This record gives sequence, structure tokens and C-alpha cells, in this order.
Amino acid sequence: MAVTSQRRSPQPPTGLPRTVGALRASGHVQREIKSEIRTNLLDALRSGRDPWPGIIGFSGSVLPQLERALLAGHDVVLLGERGQGKTRLLRTLVGLLDEWTPVIEGAELAEHPYQPITPASIRRAAELGEDLPVAWLHRSLRYAEKLATPDTSVGDLVGDVDPVKVAEGRTLGDPETIHYGLVPRAHRGIVAINELPDLAERIQVSLLNVMEERDIQVRGYTLRLPLDVLLVASANPEDYTNRGRIITPLKDRFGAEIRTHYPREMADEVALVAQEADLAGIGAQVGEPLLEVLARFARHLRASAAIDQRSGVSARFAVAGAETVAAAALRRAALTGEDHAVARPVDLEAVPAVLRGKLEFESGYDQASAQRDEQGEVLTHLLRRAVADTTRARLRGLNLTPLAAAVSGGHRVVTGEQVPATHVLAALPELPVLHEVVTRLGASPGGPPGPIAAAIELALESLYLSQKLGKDVEDGRTVYGSRQ
Repeated sequence: MAVTSQRRSPQPPTGLPRTVGALRASGHVQREIKSEIRTNLLDALRSGRDPWPGIIGFSGSVLPQLERALLAGHDVVLLGERGQGKTRLLRTLVGLLDEWTPVIEGAELAEHPYQPITPASIRRAAELGEDLPVAWLHRSLRYAEKLATPDTSVGDLVGDVDPVKVAEGRTLGDPETIHYGLVPRAHRGIVAINELPDLAERIQVSLLNVMEERDIQVRGYTLRLPLDVLLVASANPEDYTNRGRIITPLKDRFGAEIRTHYPREMADEVALVAQEADLAGIGAQVGEPLLEVLARFARHLRASAAIDQRSGVSARFAVAGAETVAAAALRRAALTGEDHAVARPVDLEAVPAVLRGKLEFESGYDQASAQRDEQGEVLTHLLRRAVADTTRARLRGLNLTPLAAAVSGGHRVVTGEQVPATHVLAALPELPVLHEVVTRLGASPGGPPGPIAAAIELALESLYLSQKLGKDVEDGRTVYGSRQ
């Protein structure tokens, strides 16, 4: 039997006003949503509190532009390639809303008790006066998100006539026959539309009145609703000009158009991978040097002529790579009987084959079977470059000649998915340089064997890539030894 779980809505604090009369007596002041966001953003900036938790790499570029747009009260569209965190950024806007806001209890829309806007609520307010019941809405319920698809209808966004209400005896001209769409239901909240250019142009037209005149038109008659919404959207620049476009009148109604980007600093890219990858859930440790390798791998892909850069290389690529490496380490630990799964460079071999499908290759590197090996060669080459760049940066100035001499002189090191960390360490003699290698690559010389073996393997791979060691791969085993 399938068991389903429902997310429980937060419960408001006790003691909040429960009628409009009590709300007035408490001194509550109604604010429009853009004013609410402006006030809370300024409070965060003045107090030094980060208004954008979890957003990495945008602090000196995107975020100042977004903050200025919100302070100006503008609707916003974010333009950027896939996997640049556009949706993640839009969702953080919820944190700029008041934690709790009053609404008319039982109303179809989130109407403020001081300003009912639907015919039913206006009628109830006139009948009940100061006894109009008040409920409290949490900010997490004031964010509505819609992925734009070509089959999205005007009814989905704005509304349509409800045949059930007509069957109950109301006439088609009665405004209470309307079933409200996403935008009206987000009244006093935030509406986010992802991939806005994918909306058919006739559907985009339906948003014009909502953004400017604040009314909605359904089935030939107009219903005046003073909607209070912040409309934000995302779009891919390539889609913006080719697959679809934002119609000029709608584009004109957005106050700000902001370009996003992939992390520009390596530290930001690594921090993003570490934050987003579910390594704890997988149950394996992936050291920062290997995360850096994956981050550099993604950056090399973004600069490669073999990859279709119009599609981009999502930040999710490196995140999925880290999770793949963690899974490979977990599998290896199960095979070797190790108590703790710690990723080693040998686990990187799983990344190109597993994640190849997340990339779009240029036409000369298409998905035909004759090209599969060529694609794999491109990915393997770029992954090796990422390893070389990482070790070069972390081991710069360190003389690895004693390690190369020891391995070439007979202390061959065997690794692989069937080889535990202790066997890797046992193959090498005691060398002072190994302590420095281990320290620079994020492990403790006196710590558990897993991180130490990972550091030594990375150093051995760098010696192989610089042609100071030989490497043989056969039957799932990798052997580092002298060059033939």
C-alpha cells in the first residue's frame, strides 16, 4: 500500500488578532507587497543579515542589481543559461516577506482584511463589519511558481468560467462564476514564471492587464481586481531569441532585466558543489580536492569547442559528478569491506560515462554510435586536465621527485575498486614528502587511511600526467610504476 505524506502548514503564533476590529486595534498597517519587500530588504542590509541564503557567486554582480530592482518596486526577469541558479534565486525572495500576514478567513484569494477585492468578500465585509474573521498566512504560502509550457492556457494563469458554478444557477455574466487562475490566487504574493519565452504569445498577452491595469478579462467580460503581486520570471537567452520570445509589450512592463552567470571564481564553484551535492545522504566522504577537480572539469567543458555552449554546462553537472563519485566510493567500500566510504581519484573514472548524457555536443560530436568513443575521449581528456590543474595549484613548489623515484624503483602502487585504502598505503615506504602531500591535499598525516590514500593517489596521478610515472589499467586495477 502506498503511503503519502502531506506537508503541514506552519501554525501561526497564539494571540494574533482574529477579527478585523482587533486587527485595527493592534495598530496593524497594510502594505503592498513591493513595499513590504523593500522594507524587509533594507532592514536586512542595515543589520548585516544575508537576505540571500544559499546563493553563491552572485554577490558582486547579480545580487546588487536585483536588490536595486526590488527597492525600485520593479517586476524582474532573470536571463541566463541553464543551471545558473535562476529558480533558486527567485525562491529566496520568499525570505523578504513578512513571516505572517493577515487575510480574510475563508476567502478564495489572500485578501487583506482592510481591502476585500472579490464580490463575495466585499459582501461579507459589509455584512460583518468589524467582526469579519481574520486568518494568518505564512510567507511560504505566498509564493506561486509556474513552469511555462506551450500548452499553458489563459485559464491556468488568469482564470476561466467555472461550469460547476454556472450549473448551480449563476449566470455567465456573474463575476462569481470565475475560477481564478494562478496569478489572482497569488494576490499579495510573488508569482514566478520559469522559462517565460515558452509561453505562447497569445498567453503572454493575458498578462499585460495583470501587470499594468490590474484587471483580468475572462470570456468577454472584465473583472476589476486591484491585484497586488510581484511578477518575476526566468528565461534562457538562447530561447529568448530563437525558440520563443517575450513579446515587446510584456518585456516593456518588466522594470528590470538581469543577466545571471556561472560562478566566476573557483572557490565559489567548489562551494556551490559542496553545498548542493547530497554527500551526507549518500554516506560517503568526498574531499575538497576532488570537488575542485569536478568544478574545474565543468569549467573546462564550458570552454570546450566540442560542447554546445548555447545549451551551456549546468552547475548541476558538477553536483551530479560529486554524487556519482560518492556513490562509486560507497560501492567500493562495500566490495572491499571498509567501514568508511572515502572517495579516491580512482572513483573519478565513473563520471564521464554516467554524465555524458547531461551534455550537448556540437554536430561533429553527435550521439551516433560512431561518435561515442570520440565523445568519451573529449571528456576523459578534460577530466585529466582538471586533475592536473588541481594538483598543480595545490602542490605548487613541492618536490615530488622522491615519491616518483620510490614508485619507479620498485614500490609499485595498485589501486582500483577492489583495493582498500590500507593496501595503497602499504605499498609505499615512509617518505617525508608524503606528509606534505597529504597535508596540502586536505588530509591529516595521522588520520584515517581513506583520506590519506585519496591524497597519495592524486599525487601519483599528477606524476603520471606530467610523464614522470607510468600507469597501466587492466581488469579494473590501476598500477602506478616506472615508465617503460
